[in-house]
Amino acid sequence: MGQVSATQSIDIAAAPDAVLAALADYTETRPAILPEQYRDYQVLSAGQGERSDGGLPGDGTVVHWILQATSKRQRDVKATVTVTPGTITETDANSSMVTTYTVKASGSGSTVTTTTSWTGAGGIGGFFEKTFAPKGLNRIQAVLLANLKARVE
Repeated sequence: MGQVSATQSIDIAAAPDAVLAALADYTETRPAILPEQYRDYQVLSAGQGERSDGGLPGDGTVVHWILQATSKRQRDVKATVTVTPGTITETDANSSMVTTYTVKASGSGSTVTTTTSWTGAGGIGGFFEKTFAPKGLNRIQAVLLANLKARVE
């Protein structure tokens, strides 16, 4: 078993704080930018908006979705969100999958990079997973980031 990961980046003509706030809005923005491979999306608990405990918006949110990677392959995701300045991390309770969104200033806007990684299967199945899964996930990530760009620019 080895680490499998997929990474995708995009430049967005918006301030990093605005981009991060949009990504951390799991109630309105996030469901609006998700590609069709995300099904049954729902916020299970809090974390959106300004927090009374001083935490960053989105921090502590728990969300659920089914990621339909292919017609035969799906993943049931229950992610807990951690938000720190410049970074949003979604950690899946049902697997080893972790998705990180990093937002950095770039020129007059921002660069957003998303990386999803997980512990892959062993053997021949693991070889095919490591070879093909990142390519499929990169396509899904590219659509999500393009939708984010269209929404915040």
